Amino acid sequence: MSLTKKSLAKKSLNRKSPAGKSLLARASAADEPVAEAATSLSGDLVGDHGIGAGDGAVTGDRKLPLLALLALATAVFITSLTETLPAGLLPAMSADLRVGESATGQTVTVYAIGTALTAIPLTAATSAWRRKRLLLASMAGFAVANTVTALSGNYPLTMAARFGAGVAAGLAWALLAGYARRLAPAHLQGRAIAIAMAGIPVALSLGVPAGTFLGKAVDWRAAFLVMTALTLALLGWIAASVPDRPGQERGGRTPMAAALKVPGVSPVLFVTLVFVLAHTILYTFIATFLDAVGMGGSTGLVLLVFGAASLVSIWVVGAQINRRLRALTIAGTLLVAIAAAALAALSDSTAVVYAAVTLWGLGWGGIPTLLQTAVGDAGGEHADAAQAVLVTLWNVAMAGGGVVGGILLSLLGPGSFPWSVLLLLVPVLLVVLAARAHGFPARREGAA
Repeated sequence: MSLTKKSLAKKSLNRKSPAGKSLLARASAADEPVAEAATSLSGDLVGDHGIGAGDGAVTGDRKLPLLALLALATAVFITSLTETLPAGLLPAMSADLRVGESATGQTVTVYAIGTALTAIPLTAATSAWRRKRLLLASMAGFAVANTVTALSGNYPLTMAARFGAGVAAGLAWALLAGYARRLAPAHLQGRAIAIAMAGIPVALSLGVPAGTFLGKAVDWRAAFLVMTALTLALLGWIAASVPDRPGQERGGRTPMAAALKVPGVSPVLFVTLVFVLAHTILYTFIATFLDAVGMGGSTGLVLLVFGAASLVSIWVVGAQINRRLRALTIAGTLLVAIAAAALAALSDSTAVVYAAVTLWGLGWGGIPTLLQTAVGDAGGEHADAAQAVLVTLWNVAMAGGGVVGGILLSLLGPGSFPWSVLLLLVPVLLVVLAARAHGFPARREGAA
């Protein structure tokens, strides 16, 4: 055994000794500020990326596998950006495909439908596959779908390619959070998921504007070809740097219904469905809402502020999630509710709108990490099945947000969007508060 491994083993044993436990207890009881926790987080991002504590096993390596987790974050980035990229390219895509913008907009809807319809059956069918092989297959699916989208001049073929991308997304979303958990030691699994999920706000705040700019400066097809090139590079990165993990044994597969019966899973899934629905109603129609309050020309800047605040939220959640999952979920819900209330009542003030969007980003940014961590914790040995259900409900909520938002726009106008968010967040907050024993416990099991 090398000196480094001996030292690590000794530290691991010391953490289990009475003195070590006492020190850990005092450190846990001390309420360090976020900056100090962030210093701890940065220290955890060092180590041999080829060694991980998969499946919660205790190993000599107590560090996060940063290079591997960044590869997963890039996969999340590609998944999120592929879904939303057409939103900024609608006029040019519509002209080339010879259909109206409303029809081209359905390329986003059909992507969500593909994910919602296939996440559960595909997760069940591939549960025995090794995780690395499955991740490579799903990313290869994105490369094919984005290439076909870029080269297609036919609307039905484009829709088929977008549906295929949604299928690949369903497989990836059900896999990524669990994979991140299994690459990290138990006391750092929440932070591992936070790093992987950072790809979402980066895609929304930077990826979509960059894709839109590229589409206008060159051609909309170039944006999708760049996505293909990025995916091909990621395939090499995954092959070289991401440790493999086994799938489930054939006798150990979990029926989805069994996962729903595990205490705590259903409350997390309910919160996921309703929270994502509330967020999507406002986010999908944010340009329409801003136009109605006289800020139509500021949509890009507003989304940039939202994305930047979301990144801050991801950072804070990553630093604190092991000890404060419940408090962070409650805080996130309240921040989004306050933002919605401000947009509903005081949207005639530009300063208030920017402040509200900042609160919205701070509240929402860490929610994907919190919910996927919560459902993984609650699901226990059934975590993969619970994760697949969460992915399905997430995409149902996203598709539903577009439909509900469209109905609200037709019947009540854009001013109804923030009020609807506020109304939907009431049961979300009540369920989180009620799920203290299971789902959103005051302290995560095994938290450091």
